[in-house]
Amino acid sequence: MNTWQSKQQLIDLLTSLVNHQSITGSSAEIAQAEYLQHLLAQKPYFEKNPDHLRLHPLEDGRRLLTALVKGNASSKTIVLLSHFDVVGVDDYGALKNLAFSPGELTKEMEYIKERLPEAVQSDISSGDWLFGRGTMDMKAGLALHLSMLEKAMDGEFDGNILLLSVPDEEVNSQGMMTALPVLKQLMQEENLVYNACLNGEPMFSKYPGDSHYYVYAGSIGKVLPGFYCYGKESHVGEPFAGINPNLIVSFLSQQLELNESFIEKVDDEVTPPPISLMQRDLKEEYSVQTPNAAIAMYNVLYLKQTFREINEKLLAGAHAAADNVEHYVREKFEHFARLAEDFTMPDFRVNVMMYEDLYREAVKRYGKEEVTRRQNLLVSQRDQGDRDFSATLVQELAAMCKDLAPMIVLFYSPPFYPAVSSLDDPYIKNVLEDVKSYTQTHYQLDLTVSEFFTGLSDLSFVGPVSSRGNLQQLTTNMPLQNNGFSFPEDVIEQLTMPILNIGPLGKDPHQWTERLELSYSFDRLPSILTEAIHRLLK
Repeated sequence: MNTWQSKQQLIDLLTSLVNHQSITGSSAEIAQAEYLQHLLAQKPYFEKNPDHLRLHPLEDGRRLLTALVKGNASSKTIVLLSHFDVVGVDDYGALKNLAFSPGELTKEMEYIKERLPEAVQSDISSGDWLFGRGTMDMKAGLALHLSMLEKAMDGEFDGNILLLSVPDEEVNSQGMMTALPVLKQLMQEENLVYNACLNGEPMFSKYPGDSHYYVYAGSIGKVLPGFYCYGKESHVGEPFAGINPNLIVSFLSQQLELNESFIEKVDDEVTPPPISLMQRDLKEEYSVQTPNAAIAMYNVLYLKQTFREINEKLLAGAHAAADNVEHYVREKFEHFARLAEDFTMPDFRVNVMMYEDLYREAVKRYGKEEVTRRQNLLVSQRDQGDRDFSATLVQELAAMCKDLAPMIVLFYSPPFYPAVSSLDDPYIKNVLEDVKSYTQTHYQLDLTVSEFFTGLSDLSFVGPVSSRGNLQQLTTNMPLQNNGFSFPEDVIEQLTMPILNIGPLGKDPHQWTERLELSYSFDRLPSILTEAIHRLLK
């Protein structure tokens, strides 16, 4: 009996998925994977083939799910990719308790409609939108993939369908990186050939009021550069005796925040400029001593730039910040010295270096064995997330080379998303043209093909990279690499496959007005996805 095919059935399925409050890192994230297994285990296909339905553990105890439906003797396989974690709900304020109850929240939105932005009011008036955390990003996509899997169980497709749903996409993508060796193992055990990976992330509008319906042939890339600013501490009564790292990081912000040199345009896709995701000093208690270090991290999105090009721009910003700090402090000293005539200021220079430069200097002074011992000790005592622990590893090396201060050290932290694209793949081009034609013929809708999905996605770990830069330029400057983290470059290369993203229509991801449009998403899109899978398997 089919239970996930009609519009109302899909709404009911989505509601049941959203009811699980699977915020990244919470116990409900684990429960969501178990609920998916429970739903599928009741299907006759998996009752007969229980080994095709599996939960796979991450190192931290969370789990991802694979569900394989074999259509015939063919090895041709389409991977349906989704994530089931969601971001937090503090932004909902007084409506927080309704964030995971789509029906009730939608009714409440109707009640408070007049207090909402005009665009939201218009959608509420249409009666065709469902509100709630995860309705758009991306449990609607997961519900649609479950619907496609159900069709596969009924023999709809001439080939195999592998549903892969993972946790942790919203933070570090540990779910997807854990899934890579799982995909490789399944490929060998079940004699599969991965024709393509079809993701179900929702379409993202490119500007307010954008009415286009998008499908994607790739996914945008992201790096997270960090700057460790090590100053020279002083008493507040002697401000010119040291260099405040908060001053350094403030000049760094002026150089990098919204820096136009990072903006990249490919066809009609334009990346936003860098923006700070973290900026603070590392002093843990109050005193009249200035901090000795500060940290800043920036979100940098890219399409086809190489890591070398990005790195050069980051270093240029750091060097400009260093020069400006030196000029600013000397200028202020000259003003102070006019009043304090016997005052002299020690000469200083702000050094700029990469993490690998600092590492080599520490090894030169103390030996590789001692540096490794100290890093291993920190790893064994770790109680921080990836970003903070990356800074801690840099801080340890900086303390070993304290005489180099003041200094700015550029490093990288997870998460890292390679930019990927299959737009030039004739196979994907043909499929997308067929899907566009099908959608126009049956629904009089024009689909717009965009090369890059701009919301970041786990397609980054299976698709063909769009930038030919040397990944080692990044990993050698990633303190976490081989210190409790390893970017699986070798597995990614072995599993690279054509990719595309065809997902539902929604608005306001990661906002308290997140909502899903129901007519396109659950009336038309199921047929469009079915056609896409047929074409991918031909």
